[in-house]
Amino acid sequence: MKIIVVIPARGGSKRIPRKNIRLMCNKPLIRYSLDNAATLSDDYDTDVVVSTDDEELRAVVTGHCSEVVIRGENLSADHVTLDPVIYDAVVRMEEEHGIKYDYVITMQATSPTLKADTLKKAVRYAIDGGYDTVISVVNKPHLSWGRNDKGEIVKNYKERLNSQLLPPNYLETGGFVISKREAVKENTRIGEKISVYETLPTEAVDIDTDEDWITAEAILKRKKILFCVEGRRILGTGHIYRCLTLAYKLIGNDFLFVTYSESDVGIEKLESSFFPYKVVADDGEFEEVLKDYKPDIVVNDLLDTKIDFINMERKYTDRIVNFEDEGEGARGADVVINALYENHPNKLSNVYEGSDYYFIRDEFLESSPKEFSEQCRNIMIMFGGSDPSDLTMRLYEICQVLHDKMKNTQFHFITGLGYVHKDKVVDIPEKNIFVHNDVKRVSEYMREADIAVTSQGRTIYELASQGVPAIVLSQNEREAEHVFAGIHNGFINLGLGKNTDAITIIKTIQWLADTPNVRREMRNLELTREFAKGQKRVIDLILG
Repeated sequence: MKIIVVIPARGGSKRIPRKNIRLMCNKPLIRYSLDNAATLSDDYDTDVVVSTDDEELRAVVTGHCSEVVIRGENLSADHVTLDPVIYDAVVRMEEEHGIKYDYVITMQATSPTLKADTLKKAVRYAIDGGYDTVISVVNKPHLSWGRNDKGEIVKNYKERLNSQLLPPNYLETGGFVISKREAVKENTRIGEKISVYETLPTEAVDIDTDEDWITAEAILKRKKILFCVEGRRILGTGHIYRCLTLAYKLIGNDFLFVTYSESDVGIEKLESSFFPYKVVADDGEFEEVLKDYKPDIVVNDLLDTKIDFINMERKYTDRIVNFEDEGEGARGADVVINALYENHPNKLSNVYEGSDYYFIRDEFLESSPKEFSEQCRNIMIMFGGSDPSDLTMRLYEICQVLHDKMKNTQFHFITGLGYVHKDKVVDIPEKNIFVHNDVKRVSEYMREADIAVTSQGRTIYELASQGVPAIVLSQNEREAEHVFAGIHNGFINLGLGKNTDAITIIKTIQWLADTPNVRREMRNLELTREFAKGQKRVIDLILG
C-alpha cells in the first residue's frame, strides 16, 4: 500500500500572520501535522510532502517530511481552492519518482490537536471500507437558521428538540481527507463512495482565528490526571470530596478516578459525579489501569501508602502527589500535602503541611459569613460523611437534654452519605431537633449556625471560613493529631470523643452559648484565614 500525505501550507496568512511556522507550545504549528503524518510509516509505505510558496516555511519543514514542492504563483492566490494544489503535488511526486500512489491524504497544517492514533484508525477505516473518500468531521447538532432564495430567514430544522435528539450535523474539521488516488483530480478529491470519520471536539480545532489558537494551546497543555482515592464508611468521604473538588478546579484537563472495590460510599459518590472512574480489586488491576491510561500526574488520596505502591505508579507517570500520607510511600512522592498537620516530627522535604495548604471547596468561598448574633439560636452538629465513632448519636441524646435548658435554640444535625444510623437519628420538632441527611450545600447550614459541634477533620476549616465558633471532639487518635482545631484558631477542643463525658459536653455548649464575647473572639480568629490562597497553592503543587 503506497500512500502520499500532502500538507498544503502557504507562507502568508492575514488573520494570524505567519501562523504555519509560529510556535504553538514550543513547536511550529505545521510540525503537529508533519509528526502525525510520519506515524503512518509504521504501517504503510508513506511519503509526506509539503506544498508551499514560501522559502522560510520550506526551511522549517526540511528534515521533517519526504519532500517539499514549491507551487507556482498560479496556485498561490487567495481564490485558489485546495483541489488543484493537492493534484499538482501528487502528479509531480509521481512523475519525479516514477511511482503510482494508492491513497492520497490531505492534511491541513492547522489541525494541531488531532491525534496520530485517530489518523491511523481513519486510514484503516477507509481501506477496510473500500471508500473513495473519507473526511474528518465533528458532530455538532444544533438548531440553526439560514436564508432562502428570497433572502428570508428560515429554520434549518423540522422541529425544536434538545441537541442530543437532533439528527447528526457533521462539520468538516480540516484534519484530513483520505482519497483513493483515482478520486484525486484537478478539481476534486471526492469520489463516489463517501464516508466520514467522526473525531472528538478536542481534536477538531482548525486554526483560523486568534480564538482558535488560544483554544488549541489550552487543549495541548491539558494534563491526564489520575486520582487514586478511597471512600469507606469507616474512613469517611472526605478523600472523595476533596478529589472531586480538585477535578472541578482543574477543569480543562483529562481525569480518571480509580478506587478499590471496598470503597463502598466512594463508589456511590463517584457514580453520581459523572466523572469517568474505574473500580479495581487490587494493586495488580490498578497497575493495568495505569499502563493503559498513561497519566501525566497521579494524585493519591489514600492514608499511609507503601513505597512499593509508589514505585509501581512511578513506572507510568512522571509526577506523584499524595494527600495526608504518613506512610513510607511519602518518601517516593514528588509532593505530599498534609494540611491537617503542622510542625510534624521528622517532616520530609517534599511535605507541605498546615492550614496554608488546605484545599477548601468553592461553596465556602462563595458563601459569606452571616452577621454575628449575641443570642445563640442555632447549633449545628456535624461529624463528617460517615462518623465512624457515632458521635452523632451521643450528641443526639445530649441535645434532647439540652433542649430543657435552651428552649429557644434549634439543634440541626447534618449527617453524611456514609452514616449508618439514619433511621435512629430523626427529627424531634417538639425539642427543636432537626436532621438533614446528605445535604448538597452544607455552607447554607453553617451560615445559620451560632455554634457548631464537630469532629477534628476537614469540617473545622469549612467552619472557620464561615466564622462559626466550634466545639471539637476527635473521632480517633490520628485525628486528634490535627492541631488546627485549637483555641488559637477559634476552637474549643475537648479531645477524643469517646473519652469525653456527657456532662463536660453539655456544660461547654451551655457556657459558650451564654458567652457572646468569647464566641465573637473565636469568630474573629477564624476569619483571619485566607483559604482562597490555599486553593491556588495546592493547584500549583499538583501541576508542578
